[in-house]
This record gives sequence, structure tokens and C-alpha cells, in this order.
Amino acid sequence: MPVFVPFVDQQPETDIGAALNRIGPVIQSADLFDPDSIPNESYIFVDQRQSIDIDRFVSWLNGGVDKVIVPLNYVIPLIGHIPPHRLLVTIDVENASAISDRIRDAVSGVLIKTPTIDIDMVSSVAKFFENSQLLVLSSLDSSTVPSLIRSLLTVNAILLVPTSILTLATTSATHLNIADAFLAPLVSDRPDGLFPTVVSSETGHTLGLVYSSRQSVRESVSTGKGIYHSRKHGLWRKGESSGAVQEVLSIRLDCDSDSLEFRVVQHGSGFCHLNRTSCFGDATGLPALQRVLESRFQSAPQGSYTKRLFDDPELLQSKIMEEADELCRATRREEVAFEAADLVYFALAKCVAAGVGMRDIENSLDLKAKRVTRRQGSAKPQWTKPQSTQELEDVDDFTPIRMRTYNLSSLNGKERAQLLRRPVLRSDEMIAKVKPIVDDIRNRGDSALRELTAKFDKAKLTSSTIFPPFPPEMTRIDEKVRQSIDRAYTNIHKFHEAQLDNKTLVVETMPGVVCSRFARPIARVGLYIPGGTAVLPSTALMLGIPAQVAGCREIVFATPPRPDGTISPEVMYVANLVGASAILKAGGAQAVAALAYGTETCPKVDKIFGPGNQWVTAAKMLVQNDTDALVSIDMPAGPSEVLVIADETANPAFVAADLLSQAEHGADSQVVLVAVNLTQEKLFLIEKELDMQARALERVDIVRQSIPKSNIVKVLTVDEAIDFSNDYAPEHLILHFEDARSKVAAINNAGSVFVGPFTPESCGDYASGTNHTLPTNGYARQFSGVNTQSFQKHITSQEITQEGLHNLGPTVATLADCEGLQAHANAVRIRLQ
Repeated sequence: MPVFVPFVDQQPETDIGAALNRIGPVIQSADLFDPDSIPNESYIFVDQRQSIDIDRFVSWLNGGVDKVIVPLNYVIPLIGHIPPHRLLVTIDVENASAISDRIRDAVSGVLIKTPTIDIDMVSSVAKFFENSQLLVLSSLDSSTVPSLIRSLLTVNAILLVPTSILTLATTSATHLNIADAFLAPLVSDRPDGLFPTVVSSETGHTLGLVYSSRQSVRESVSTGKGIYHSRKHGLWRKGESSGAVQEVLSIRLDCDSDSLEFRVVQHGSGFCHLNRTSCFGDATGLPALQRVLESRFQSAPQGSYTKRLFDDPELLQSKIMEEADELCRATRREEVAFEAADLVYFALAKCVAAGVGMRDIENSLDLKAKRVTRRQGSAKPQWTKPQSTQELEDVDDFTPIRMRTYNLSSLNGKERAQLLRRPVLRSDEMIAKVKPIVDDIRNRGDSALRELTAKFDKAKLTSSTIFPPFPPEMTRIDEKVRQSIDRAYTNIHKFHEAQLDNKTLVVETMPGVVCSRFARPIARVGLYIPGGTAVLPSTALMLGIPAQVAGCREIVFATPPRPDGTISPEVMYVANLVGASAILKAGGAQAVAALAYGTETCPKVDKIFGPGNQWVTAAKMLVQNDTDALVSIDMPAGPSEVLVIADETANPAFVAADLLSQAEHGADSQVVLVAVNLTQEKLFLIEKELDMQARALERVDIVRQSIPKSNIVKVLTVDEAIDFSNDYAPEHLILHFEDARSKVAAINNAGSVFVGPFTPESCGDYASGTNHTLPTNGYARQFSGVNTQSFQKHITSQEITQEGLHNLGPTVATLADCEGLQAHANAVRIRLQ
């Protein structure tokens, strides 16, 4: 933790800026920030004068800024764009306790603005923001800063000190020496008052142990040179006589504030008086290799191998490529280490020849680690191109379409949990986006519908709703398609009719007390039929048939129109089959709103069913929580999912085909293969089939996005695979292993299960009879898929005779008295009397 943090309230002089950079992070106002000159550790302070510019903030972080500090009202829009460990929030001290858990989870620190500093108050805020970085900004004068630094550090808070009161000169009534502020909490338990100081190389390797005094630290901070305190000779300017001078990169206090670390660039023969790199012996590993190569670059004899490498760039390039290839082919642990060492040797030779050292490499790694946005990570074409003389124009044409692979047994609990996660659905943000659309439909009805349909669906309509009887030309479809729809209708109707709850449950709970339960159809239902990247008459069947079987009085379809204002004839044909009472020609949030509230022509419904994109899902969630709408929805929805469990008996072509059947739905589709003790050869065959089949698809561009984000999870046994699947709770679960039927009883969480090699998920999607509207996003733990009873509600009744009330009444009256509800008890006693 830094001692204090300089707050750049005016551009400091060059020497002061360099000194500040040696002792820790610096906070710069966005107004003064120079992206071409970023300190080693830098925070950017954004105030209300700057707009919320996500791209700008991200570019700062990608460029090397450590954290961005923003006002409280800026945090919510930044969630999902800036990770919490790179974001701090500014609050006024009186607002600290009003911060929501969501805000606390979205940031890693807090900057408190307070007119005066009350340590007890800061301590209470620190407890409220436990495990967060706590910065305090207040009005200061130079005389109070050292004591405030010490006091705040006792409650794990850090003082912000304006650079306008900092100086490299002697501390005065108006200015504070930077080193005096830095040394404020430093204590020594030695009689001579000196501080043990560990000196490290720029890569963090220990060079030796020395001692520092306050005077030596002041001079090091000011000059940037390694200056210490000799117990015999006083102030010791390292290398003054030997030439082995040091350039100070950073000075840090340890966690107890009783010792120091100087990280330096050591020049000359080395740190030790024995002309060695370190007082603890010569360097080893990468620092030693760098020194050897640097020495040989300067003085390697003619004809030596290293000299040839430095003098012949093509030879060095060939060796790097050769060793990289051998490392890629290595499999055994010892072999991998051996080949990696060779590659590092030649790579570092290339770096030394270019004047690049380990510190430069580490700086580059650190800068890359700070990036908020990441490259896709795909290899360049020349490394993935197949052995062919044909030059392909599109890189994607020869980039393998592959999934990511994990070995479940090698993952810790956190990593395993990460595999179960779906992409974050920012439902609150989407609800905020759809609310204006929903409100517009609610207030302006059909006129708003027509405007929004023209805007989003590019269709100009004179009427948004059509009613039966539908003209024959609207339902005219290809004969082969008609026959397929009719067969699917028969199967789905048969399965859903069998689910119908049409019997009254009657139970006499005690003599004279008869309780009943009976089902009634939901009167008015709205069925959303997507029409975006694919026409889905299958969804019309899956929602329309159970509504028809349940006996719903009104069945309202909602589906986006085509640009010419018509509806897909296949959807119209199904609407006619299931007896739709109206068809709303609209999609998205506007269609959901019209179903929820009704318009001049669109009937209001009691329950809304159907999948859709994030706009549809958000609108459904919004209207179900509005008591004015009085509407419910079928279930939460997310991207399509499939999890396939496969063992050695599985057909690679079948497995690949099943994975792709979901991957083509959308770029965010979730696809998982759980491989049960599969050999590398079998996995290769599956991946080869997946790549080959994917290229033959018209929707290959979507697959190229979804498959690389999908996972292969390697397990040892079928039971382990089923345990993982139950934790994942997939929408579709396909069992491609021996005697799969015997394991169905072990499945606890899944939307629908497909058993055996000849049961593709596609059959459930279209025509086997089960419903394809299923819970996604892990909701199969709590929700069933759509079924006939989804369109029914259950009513209970009871009938009690005089004898029954005589037997039951005293129990009821006693319980009512216990709850203090006298009128409840009286309703019984008046009858008993």
C-alpha cells in the first residue's frame, strides 16, 4: 500500500514529476492527463465536467493507466465495460453509507471527499468498504500532512496530497518535501535510527542489504540515484568512486513501515564489492543469461556460435522458428522444459541484439496485462493454413473452427465454477433501454406500434393486427412443407393432449372436510414467434398447440413482419391450424408491450410465452413486474444451449452435428461437449468433423463466433459427466454413450434430454412431440419447459359440513387466536354456537 498518493492539481515540474514516479502511484485530473506520458502507476480522476465516455476510459486503461476514478453516477453505465479492479468511485463522506451492494461490487476502491478529516469517520467507511482501496481527499496545509498520513494508515486509508504543496526543497510553512511525506510513517527499531534497505534489480532479483537514513532517502528521491547510509562512513553515494552507479526506479516501504526496498538499474561491474551482481552470489536463470548475452554481444570472438547468431539475423530467425516448432511438438514434461529453454535462449539473443532487456519485456507484459479489451487471440494465417498451394482470400476459410478444451480434474473450485457460468446478461441495463419503448406503446397504442415497426422492422403498415378468417393466399405454402407441418402438429398435439389436467382432485382430509383442486385454461395468451435471423414456424407449433389443447379462449400471435408488411406463410398456416384469434405484426419490445397492455386493435393477454432476443426478454421481465399490466411470462430466457456427453462409443459425425445444431442459432449460443475418457484421437475426429460440417453451413459465420467460445470438458467417468451436467443445467442434454437409457434417472437438471445416438436434438425442436421452448441460462434447476399445464391454472375449493366444522373449527379458532386475528376466529365460533 502506498504511503500517500500525490494528486496532480497543477502540472508539476519535470524533476518533481520524476521524483513522485519513484515513490508510488500518482492521481492525475483528466484535464491534465497526457496519454503520451503515463507514469509507472497512474490513476485518472474524472469529475462531473467530463462526460461518460466509455471508449475514452477504456483507451486510457489499455494505454497503461492503472485505475479510473469516476463520480458515483458514472459507475452503473461502466459496469461490464471496466473491470472492478480498475475502477474507483468518488463519494462525499455523508453519502458513504448509501452506496448499494451493486456499486460496491463494481469498484475496487473509494475516493472520499471530506472538508475535514475525522479518523473515526474514515475508519467506519473503511469497514463499510472492506477489502477496498480507500483514498481521502481534503483541504490540507503542509504542516498537518505527515501526521494525517500516519493516522490514516492506521485505518487502512491513504491521504491524497496536492502536488501544489509538494517540493524537493526543504520543508517550509507552505511546502512539504516529497521525501518527508514519504517517510512520515517510517519507524526504526535500531539505536542509530537507520532503516534496513533491500536493494533489488529492475526484475526484482535481490542484489544486497544496506541501510538508509532520512537524509539518504531524501537525496535518492530527489536525484534518482542509489544513495544509502554507511554505518561507518555516513552518507554513501553508491558507485561514486567505482563507477557502479545505480538508477533508482522505485522506493517502497514494507508492510510494517520499518524497512525499505530500492529497485534499481545497476551499472558497472555489479552491486557487490567483490564485483559480483549480488552480495548473495552470482545471478542465475534469466538475469544471468541476459548478462552473458550482453557480454558476448560486445566481445564474442569471431567464429563463435553466439557471434554468428548476432551477425546473421536470418540464422537467428531460423533458430527461433526451429525451437518454437520443437517446443510445440514436445509432450513430456522434461522435453517441454528442455525445448522451452532453447527457445528462450535464442529469443533473448534476438532481444539483446535489439537493445531489449528483461525489464523491457516485463514492462511490455505489464502493459498488456493492463489492457481492458483483448485481441481475439487467433493465430495468423500462415500458422493455421493447411498444406495447400491454393491461396485463400479469406483468412476464416482456413482458420480451424475449434472449441476450447479443459480437463475437469485439473481445475480448482473457482475454475470449475467458471465453466458453469453463462455470459453475463445485463438485464437491468436492457430493461432501462426497453422501458421507453414499452411506455410509448402503453401511451400511444397502435400509432406507436406502426412507427416502431417502420423503424425496427422496416415495414410500413396501415394496420398492426389481423384477425381470422385468414385469406387462403396468406396460408399457401409448399406442399412438402405443409405435410411436414401437419405431421409435426399431430405428434406435438398427441404428446401435449396427454399432459392435459382435466380431472378434479378430491381429498377428504377429515370427516366432513372435502378439499378439491381443478384446472382451468388461462383465458388469453400471447405467443411471441421470433422472426429475426430465422423464420420459426416450429415455435408457432410449440406454443400454439398446448394453448389450443388447454382450451385458451384467445390465442394471440406476435411476430415481426417482413419488409413488405406480410407474415411468413408458414407461420400463418400454423396460426390457422391452432385457431389463433389474432396476429400482431410486430416484434421486439413493442410487441411484448402491446400484448401486455393491449392497444386499439391488439387484445390484451394474461400470459406471454415465447423466446426472443435480449430486447424481448427484457420487455417480458419489465411488464411481468408491472401491476398495471397484470401479466405473467413463461420463464426467463437466454441464448440457446446444448450439452453433449460422449464416450468412446459415440459417432464423431453425430456428436459434431449435434453441437452445431445449437451453435448456428446465434453468436452467443452455448455449446458444451463433456468428453468421457476420450482418447486424443477420438477428440481429434470429433473436432475434425465439427470443422468440416461447419464449413458446409450457410450460417457458418455465426458458427465461427459461437464455437470458439464453446468448451470441451474432459472427464473420466459417465457419473462425473452427469454430475457436471446437473450443475450446468443445460437447455438441451444429449447422451451419446453406451447404455444411455440407464442413466436418464440420474438426470436432475435439464430442459429436455435426448437419449442415444439416433435421437438428435433437432427432432425435439420440430416434430417428435416434446416442446422446444425450454429454460436456458441454468434455469433448468428451477423451471420446466413449456407444456400444456403452462397454459392452465389450478383452483382449489373446499366444502365443509356442519359435522366437519364441528371437528375442524376449534383447531382453526385456536390458530387464529394465536395470530391475533379475532375476526378469523369469530367466523368459526359464530357457526359453532
